Amino acid sequence: MNFSFEKYHGTGNDFIVVDADICVPNRAAFAREACDRAEGIGADGVLFLALEPDYRPPRVVMTLVQPDGSTAEMCGNGARCAAVWAAERANADEVMIDTLAGTRYARVRDGSATIEMGPPRFAPDAVPVARDEPLVRERVGDYEVTAVNTGVPHAVAFVDDVHAVDIEQVAPEIRHADAFPEGANVTFASRRPDGFDQRTFERGVEGETRSCGTGAVAIAAVARRLELADDERVSVSPPGGDLDVTVGDRTVSLSGPVEREFEGDVSLSATGRLDSEA
Repeated sequence: MNFSFEKYHGTGNDFIVVDADICVPNRAAFAREACDRAEGIGADGVLFLALEPDYRPPRVVMTLVQPDGSTAEMCGNGARCAAVWAAERANADEVMIDTLAGTRYARVRDGSATIEMGPPRFAPDAVPVARDEPLVRERVGDYEVTAVNTGVPHAVAFVDDVHAVDIEQVAPEIRHADAFPEGANVTFASRRPDGFDQRTFERGVEGETRSCGTGAVAIAAVARRLELADDERVSVSPPGGDLDVTVGDRTVSLSGPVEREFEGDVSLSATGRLDSEA
């Protein structure tokens, strides 16, 4: 079976986009092979998107399958890519995105997308963490972290310099710590004059990504809780570019650029795996 795909990225966080009308028999197997940067297309995940243009605003159902074959509840940059993909097809500048973490609303303008991310949650059953109280500024592994759910769980550590952290060495211990029964993304942040630098080790990718939208929101939410940021608007800079996070009373929004990289064709075997000739 042959079909077309597209490739998008939001500040370097890149995704293979597949129209969900296409039947991929084994999405997990496809994602594991397609996301492989050495042997496949190469990406941080596969977005299966189903557009329903008759809604107002148009509705897109988003399913993100990660490189390890797991399905993520939410992805900030992935949702922003989905918003641009849907808006172009529906000729709209606003869309609603149905994710496993709930419905999110997005605005698209001039190559940028802003998405409402919902309220950050610190409650132990919402992250989740294996305890009765929120995990705030407590040592896990080698770092003092604060746990928050911004669509997916994050352990956020503020350090002097994110670039000095050996993230591939130190993050897995936190990611798999007993404190996080469902695992956690591990996000490091360091202050700079106009915001925060960011690096994130993502659960499901099992490595560092060039950007993480839920991680940027986690930094802003934790910074506000710990009184490290005074303004509602917080600038966060992962390696792939700059993101703006606005922390309101009830919700948080994430803004940044989205780019369509290219399109291509892929061939699948009957099992849903990439054909050896693709």
